[in-house]
Amino acid sequence: MEKQYSKHQQKIIKNFYDNREASGLQRLQELVTELYLSEGKKREKQWEYIEKALDKVGVKPDRIAHLRKQDDPALLAKLVEELMAK
Repeated sequence: MEKQYSKHQQKIIKNFYDNREASGLQRLQELVTELYLSEGKKREKQWEYIEKALDKVGVKPDRIAHLRKQDDPALLAKLVEELMAK
């Protein structure tokens, strides 16, 4: 049985999917800030979050691996700028 959504529900669902990338980029900006401030185990955990967020906005796995290997928040910040400019 197929579920029927009201016009209002359909609009909410559409807006969610339309804005998903923008909210993902905002989350990445927050994670860049956290990465600058973190060290040790906390920094490793931040990278786990960053990898997931980058994957969600469509960054290729090899680029994500390169960023992780470099462990440079400035490179990550530059990528986020590029993604936001699109």
